[in-house]
Amino acid sequence: MKFLYVFPHPDDESFGPGPGINSQLRDGHEVYLLTLTRGEATSIRHKLGLDKQQMGEVRYREMQCVSQVYGLTGMTVLNLPDGGLKELDPREIEHAVEKHVREIEPQILITYPAHGISGFHDHLIAHAVVKRVFCQLREDGADYLRRLAFFTVDEQTAKNNRGAIRLNHSTAAEIDCRFVVDDQDLNAFNRALDCYGTYREVVEKSKVRESVSREICYEIFGEEHDPPLEDPVEF
Repeated sequence: MKFLYVFPHPDDESFGPGPGINSQLRDGHEVYLLTLTRGEATSIRHKLGLDKQQMGEVRYREMQCVSQVYGLTGMTVLNLPDGGLKELDPREIEHAVEKHVREIEPQILITYPAHGISGFHDHLIAHAVVKRVFCQLREDGADYLRRLAFFTVDEQTAKNNRGAIRLNHSTAAEIDCRFVVDDQDLNAFNRALDCYGTYREVVEKSKVRESVSREICYEIFGEEHDPPLEDPVEF
């Protein structure tokens, strides 16, 4: 099975979804990552004395480390404006995502849910764009696309979070899959976070290491599963 994760920023793939990504790779699936921006607008660049281009290059190198930790099947990082997706014609973003989906032909497409977890506008735009592309491609006959899923957190995980950013969560009724990972996957998740050396302070303030759950939750677009599936590849 081919998975394609689409997120707006470097580190989005590791702040929560990482254990699931690692488990899916260990299970023999192909896992691809498409990141829309290089995360160059982060305020951390000021502390490091870097301009946006330099910061984007640093974060891209950190992502290459992440790719090696997880053993991603493939990774593409676009250079759309970090923090500026809302200023773009959405069709420009859709075209970039559609082009990549057509090249990979994944069976399962994954991005953020409607609430974006953190609520950051780039996350919300990624949700809308990926859903639009999925629906259009399915209408156009892309039968290889079998499922659109949204990585999310449940209410308990949000409550357990003691970090600097308040997390939005999906309700129990909205969660269609609860995928349990093991220690190998949590270890890989922690090693991937270590790749983001420039974000060490952010990682610690977020408390993501302490709040991450062994259950990786997904909403599944257009499907209802009660009880929830135990694996997003169950059809």
